[in-house]
Amino acid sequence: MYCTVQQAREAGTTGTDSEVAAWIAAATERITAYTLQLFEPTVLAVVADVAPDGLVILPRRVRTVTAVTPVGVDDAPSLPSSAYRVSSSSVLGAIDSVRLAWGGYDDLVVGAESWNGGWRGLFEQYWTAQVQVTGSFGYDTVPALVEQACALLAAHVQADARPSDADAAQDDSLDVDDEGNNVRITDDAPTTAVTPRSSTGSTQADALLATYLNAGPMLIGGV
Repeated sequence: MYCTVQQAREAGTTGTDSEVAAWIAAATERITAYTLQLFEPTVLAVVADVAPDGLVILPRRVRTVTAVTPVGVDDAPSLPSSAYRVSSSSVLGAIDSVRLAWGGYDDLVVGAESWNGGWRGLFEQYWTAQVQVTGSFGYDTVPALVEQACALLAAHVQADARPSDADAAQDDSLDVDDEGNNVRITDDAPTTAVTPRSSTGSTQADALLATYLNAGPMLIGGV
């Protein structure tokens, strides 16, 4: 989770510790979906395209890579670490990627021998243009602005789930008694099309997260 229970309480979230933690979890999911980033170390597998020069651009900030495997081939070997280089956006000026060593080879790996074209020959043999990359992705620690956004968003999501009396008074489809209970529901409310979320739902959280938006490729396998 991207903030602590105490931080969420200070931002206005109420309830028991487990209830506050649930609102934090909901806020964390919204932030992940909105930014397309992971703000804490997360182990997962992603599938990405291999460019003609062997470059594989990854959809999340990469920390470490433990396996790179051709996609769509049964019993395909996991490439040894000598067969690729990892680059992370945690280093200024770098991008999140794996670059396959097209010029290399390993005579101990069937299909990647020097006389078979090395690593390029291995991929051409499998007729695949994708790899699955398994490893640890995300930020080493949650950035301060993301913590603040998560705390504010947890309170916002909780408030949205419990409409105020003012909200009820403005909604003709609700009839609220003295205790705040809705006693009448009409079915003539206008229907609107569901569109993809382009916001966390909180303009405050959106502003804090603006610098962390990820416009990279979509994640196929994983979060």
